[in-house]
Amino acid sequence: MKDEIDKRWHDLGEFIREQRSVGQLSLRKLSELAGVSNPYLSQIERGLRKPSAEILQQIARALEISSETLYVRAGILDEPNDSIDLVREIRRDPHLNEDQKKTLVRIYESFRRENEPVDPALG
Repeated sequence: MKDEIDKRWHDLGEFIREQRSVGQLSLRKLSELAGVSNPYLSQIERGLRKPSAEILQQIARALEISSETLYVRAGILDEPNDSIDLVREIRRDPHLNEDQKKTLVRIYESFRRENEPVDPALG
């Protein structure tokens, strides 16, 4: 159990480091943007520190990602289940007219198709 928790914090740290790299941010710059010390952020990235939800929120904001993403990786929140029917929710939105709803659904579905995993057997 303890090994599993330690692995989760280590994986969270790796994810933060990867996101920092993708954003082309130095450790120093991210620590500055997140309002945490350079050594503390380094320890988080190495899985040696377990940051609070508030610190994770500051890091997420600095990385321009959702704090929910970091909360899930840290085990603070459960993985969201995919049972939400977004198309149905779009169609129920009283603030959109019918043309807007149709357009939004088409865009959403095209993004979903674009991001579907490719089956290597079909390639």
